[in-house]
Amino acid sequence: MTIVGANFRSFSAMSVTVSVTNASGARYRGQQAMITSVEKALKAHKIKHARIDIILLTDRRIRTLNKQYLQHDYATDVLTFPLEDQPLYGEIYVSLETARRQANEYGVGVVNELARLAVHGALHLLGYDDADPADRQTMHTLEDKFIASTQGL
Repeated sequence: MTIVGANFRSFSAMSVTVSVTNASGARYRGQQAMITSVEKALKAHKIKHARIDIILLTDRRIRTLNKQYLQHDYATDVLTFPLEDQPLYGEIYVSLETARRQANEYGVGVVNELARLAVHGALHLLGYDDADPADRQTMHTLEDKFIASTQGL
């Protein structure tokens, strides 16, 4: 399901572009919150040229990707695929179903959770890792920073 068809180098005059594609088939709110939050993260990291594609999927489809590319046979909330380093180009796959469950579990709105997952994926593209508790806390703090202004969206 990768959207790798276009060669990103042909977009050299482009600045930062963040897009959202809903491949889940379900209705949702939060597209602008995801875009704005990811743009804030990129700007804070002084990224001037980037293309980030956020793709919303079902649990079934993200499980397939997780198994195919990471050999994990379960649905996950977000998968990130870096495609180019310079300029930054990557794909962030988010399970809309998992985002809805997690929003309920965490007591936040779905828009907030979608923005958090999109930023989480962007942070991975920027080189952050969440393999240990200290790294997870760093990422969580940054997620809070970049999604803070999405509440009204």
